[in-house]
Amino acid sequence: MARTYNDLFLDIRNNLSKHDIDTSNFDARYIVCFASGKTNAEFVRDMSLYSSPEIEERALSMMERRISGEPLAYVTGAWEFHGLPFFITKDVLIPRIDTEVLVDAAIELLQNTPSPRVLDLCCGSGCIGISIAKKIPQSKIISVDISGAALQICRKNVNLNKLNSRVICMQADAKQAPPRGMGSYDMIVCNPPYIPSEEIGTLDHSVKDFEPVWALDGGHSGLDFYEAIIAQWSSLLKPGGHILFEVGEKQSRDVLQLLKDASFQNFSIKKDTINVERVVIAEK
Repeated sequence: MARTYNDLFLDIRNNLSKHDIDTSNFDARYIVCFASGKTNAEFVRDMSLYSSPEIEERALSMMERRISGEPLAYVTGAWEFHGLPFFITKDVLIPRIDTEVLVDAAIELLQNTPSPRVLDLCCGSGCIGISIAKKIPQSKIISVDISGAALQICRKNVNLNKLNSRVICMQADAKQAPPRGMGSYDMIVCNPPYIPSEEIGTLDHSVKDFEPVWALDGGHSGLDFYEAIIAQWSSLLKPGGHILFEVGEKQSRDVLQLLKDASFQNFSIKKDTINVERVVIAEK
């Protein structure tokens, strides 16, 4: 029997809620909108209309995946970050709102830099570099990741956001010396893997069982990538250029010390929405 969009939404919401999914209202609406190809406004407008069996089947299949613990971004294959659309697969981490703090800090620092060149290390989906490129129209971004699969998603997102002329994706290992001939940069931004290896097993089921472990594991101390990048990649920064790192909880002071030991200066720290020291900034 055919159901209205509102009936379908309520059924999915109630099922998600029964399985202790805290965001059941948001998730149910997102699933129905995605399954039907509607915007939120179109969903509200069409709530009393009947959906099709195909839409219902698609939405209920997505609901089952969500109930299994699969994150919503992987269920739909799409997510929003900094107001922009992104394709998301299990080859990349899901962009978090905490990372918008890093993007906002980068944009603020680059506002008055003519034609800045920015290096986005461990780029994953490309959300950081792409968001900076959108807000700083004169910028050029090199987005680097070790994973070929992640770079495929990054390229799709560059294309989706119409930035092919200004964002280049490149394969390289952030823990090794940079390839020759990369030039110099006004800024390096990086949200590296920073979870200590022994803590991976304690992460929430939706993270440890679905998100790529290689994009989470920061080694024994969680600092492996910070140490390598500061040692190997900071030579690409112009004098007066800035390096910005996203850091894990209680890591800001350790990363700050690594930067001090490498003769960086003019340090600052930005907090996220729950008051955690999330971004460390330093000047070369």
